[in-house]
Amino acid sequence: MTMPLQNAPSLSRIQENWLAARERQLLTWLCSRMPRWVTPDRLTFLGMVGAFMIFLGYVASALNPAWLLVAIAGYFVQWFGDSMDGSIARYRRIERPSYGYFIDHSCDGLATLLILAGIGLSPYVTMDIAMVALAGYLLLSIHAYLSARVIGEFKLSYLAAGPTELRLILIALTLMMMVLGSGPGLFGRVSGFDIFVGTAGTILILLFIIQTLVTGRRLAQTDRGAQ
Repeated sequence: MTMPLQNAPSLSRIQENWLAARERQLLTWLCSRMPRWVTPDRLTFLGMVGAFMIFLGYVASALNPAWLLVAIAGYFVQWFGDSMDGSIARYRRIERPSYGYFIDHSCDGLATLLILAGIGLSPYVTMDIAMVALAGYLLLSIHAYLSARVIGEFKLSYLAAGPTELRLILIALTLMMMVLGSGPGLFGRVSGFDIFVGTAGTILILLFIIQTLVTGRRLAQTDRGAQ
């Protein structure tokens, strides 16, 4: 459902992640086979169900690591709902630009909070580190939304990775949690999972700073040229 706001520049979607082409083929194939009762709003709701599954799986893993399987299943449910809602709207040509943009990205923010809060409440990653990753993701999201408004470009991937690649990385991380457990590691009180998630969050924050400088310079040149 990601479409430009009314009165905003014509939006160009920039998606250069590794799996973009194959994922688009798969989504188009799925769209052509979805029954009519499968609507964009229902798919958006399904994506949020997936996010709650992820949250529940991580939190309950403190009781039994087998709950991490629920989190992994949640990633697949969340991918299906989040990826298909906009795809099926565009496939059926029933887009609602302002409504879709607002609801889709509002749900994205809530889903990201649920995922990283769940990771922080698990016995594998401390909440402080998880919040650093959340801050990095939301900062980069803010940059994408601002760029969509001021230059008409909505960037869906950075460093050849987009939401789908991030989900696969988190699934791999969750599988490693099941294999390695939550006991003390080589780094003492700071686990390897803390280091991984913290490093990912730091990279996202640095990307936000770099992209802000690049876009700011581009806008300054554009404004000077318009004078």
